[in-house]
Amino acid sequence: MNILGIETSCDETAVAVVNSNGEILSNLVLSQLKEHQAFGGVVPEIAARAHIDHLHTLIEAALKDADLELEDIDGIAATSGPGLIGGVMIGMIAGKALAASRDLPFVAVNHLEGHALTPRLTDDIAFPYLLLLVSGGHTQLLVAEGVGQYTLLGKTLDDAAGECFDKSAKLMGLPYPGGPELQKIATECADGAAAIERFPLPTPMKGRKEPDFSFSGLKTAVRTHVEALPAGDLQRTDVADLAYAFQETVADVIADRCTKAMKYFSKKYQSKEPTLVVSGGVAANKIIRARLEKLCKDKGFQSYAPPIKLCGDNAAMIAWAGVERLKKGLKDPLDFKARPRWPLDEVKA
Repeated sequence: MNILGIETSCDETAVAVVNSNGEILSNLVLSQLKEHQAFGGVVPEIAARAHIDHLHTLIEAALKDADLELEDIDGIAATSGPGLIGGVMIGMIAGKALAASRDLPFVAVNHLEGHALTPRLTDDIAFPYLLLLVSGGHTQLLVAEGVGQYTLLGKTLDDAAGECFDKSAKLMGLPYPGGPELQKIATECADGAAAIERFPLPTPMKGRKEPDFSFSGLKTAVRTHVEALPAGDLQRTDVADLAYAFQETVADVIADRCTKAMKYFSKKYQSKEPTLVVSGGVAANKIIRARLEKLCKDKGFQSYAPPIKLCGDNAAMIAWAGVERLKKGLKDPLDFKARPRWPLDEVKA
């Protein structure tokens, strides 16, 4: 079974073909970084127009890379939420049109379920597993019990971790996209302990029983530190130290929240090989990955994070979610409505 996946929920136009054996036959992602750089963030209208301009070309290219024709495709999966509604609708409508033209099953994929099922695409990880979703728009802890079966344990009460990274980076004068730039300059910090002492930052929600998150206060603290620096252009050494302190603080908060969720998971599910999966764009951060790997080792959990190229938005995960759902006989009608907001625990099998 060959499934063509389409992802247009934000500022990447992506198309992929994945088969039911978990082989990624093609996986194309067209970035829009240059279009949005001048604005310091994603402009929904520009993103939507870029999807319109490039999606048809990417579909043709993905089929060519997979050495397949449209006649060889057995189903179409397209992100149908959550995300920027203009972009979501463009990809979803294109997917519906392809499905209708070839009388193929259509799968309306929740973007978050794409991230959630990625470990089953790459490593065939068995249910249930503890799932940390960290991206620009979402920070959640869930238990993945099965396809379309997710139990929410905790979520951010305000900003998402990726949003906090990007906005803090912008406060530090770093270019868009901020998260990767912040990680890069943090490596220039000469003395980590001194940087943390120099730029003390709060650890929101740390120690709380419920595994929820909060990042808005951390972002505000970064602003306060930046404003307290000498007037004029920010010095690179100052930014490196602040970036280091910020990154370590976020890693501390995430590790603490995951510890609470691990305790719940171990007690309720009693899995022989408990696994913590971290997925989403922020999962590409090396410091956070390393901190969670150490935490898992200490707590007796297996640690999993997708390959870097599958951490960010991509269509391979959408195609695979389509595979998983079609295997269970799940498909969606062509009048399915795009959803700008679609919590993962509301996805049903």
